[in-house]
Amino acid sequence: MHAKPFHLFFGSFFAMTAVILGAFGAHILKEHLSPEQLMSFETGVRYQMFHALVLLMLALKGHSFHLKYEKQIVTFFGLGILLFSFSIYLLNLQHLLGLQLRWLGPITPIGGTLLIIGWALMFADATQLITKKKQ
Repeated sequence: MHAKPFHLFFGSFFAMTAVILGAFGAHILKEHLSPEQLMSFETGVRYQMFHALVLLMLALKGHSFHLKYEKQIVTFFGLGILLFSFSIYLLNLQHLLGLQLRWLGPITPIGGTLLIIGWALMFADATQLITKKKQ
């Protein structure tokens, strides 16, 4: 089995930072954020970890099957994590950072859309794999 270095790099980085940010939120931010802000922050962490795990699975899957859209999936997931999760983090921390980042609000759904596109491409690959097995 051959791991794909960039998939492994980004998957492990995003998983590591999700754990760090999750701990930061649970232990430090709970005293500085409203319950709604903390829930939003935790949503960013959760989505980041879900997609980091998928990147790690793609990195470690070996050659058992080929995904036609694998590079695009990884790209959409990576950009989606950055735009979705990190915009949520910054929006919820803007008052602590002394910044006005409301302009990031429209960025979050763009990131979510990129994550959905990544999943749609994976679904398309899965459909092709099932179709090929039946032939």
